[in-house]
Amino acid sequence: MTNLTPQALFSLEGSVLLVTGAGGQLGSGIISAALAAGAKVIATDMETEPVSARMTQEGWPAEQVAITACDIRVRADIDAALALGTERFGEVNGLINNAGVSVFEPFLERPEESFDWVSEVNLKGTFLAIQAFIQYRSERDGGGTIVNIASHYGLISPDPRIYTDCLRRNSEVYGATKAGVIQMTRYFAVHGAEHGIRVNAVSPGGVLNPEAPQGEDFQERYGFRCPMGRMADTHEISGAVVFLLSRAASYVNGHNLVVDGGMTAW
Repeated sequence: MTNLTPQALFSLEGSVLLVTGAGGQLGSGIISAALAAGAKVIATDMETEPVSARMTQEGWPAEQVAITACDIRVRADIDAALALGTERFGEVNGLINNAGVSVFEPFLERPEESFDWVSEVNLKGTFLAIQAFIQYRSERDGGGTIVNIASHYGLISPDPRIYTDCLRRNSEVYGATKAGVIQMTRYFAVHGAEHGIRVNAVSPGGVLNPEAPQGEDFQERYGFRCPMGRMADTHEISGAVVFLLSRAASYVNGHNLVVDGGMTAW
């Protein structure tokens, strides 16, 4: 590498990225950041309407974005999304496993169906997307990058004392599956390397939702628990994803980049 300017190191020009969970706050933020860095994106979610609404809201250029429905629990859906990307933009060389779900009943009332749903989406879906992408790249010239979205709750347990006016209490199965995503990141960093594929994860802390803000008391208590005294903004997570996709991270593999304001530091 001869051009070491920041613009070259962090540029995603020439990148064609498959992003799952594109209709959500974090997925759309990742897409906006990737587009600004020069990437083209296949934006997927269970339904296309929320993604199309995000596209209009964020002003994504139509020539850089292809939208398609994709259930990551179905391998054929992932293969179809990769094929669409190839048809529209050329070879897909990046995967952002952002799709994920949780449930919020008290754990003593958790039905098996809730546990199974979170496990299927967060673990099975992430596995199938990685499997499909590595096979896709291995049938070409290899190379590429995977970024899995995990969570700081894959490292620590949620503090129940902060969930006063916030009903979205993180569940045991969510944390367990995100811990699994971190471990799969390590596993596939080893096995993807033989195909020239880097695999890393980002573990966000709590992200403020400006469209439907978490409760004021929750935000205050969360801030008390976090050394930086606040929740994250979306761009603070999407910036970490762009870094791991970029040439600046060309020797970063198997890493879980924790972006939580220091909450897991104590």
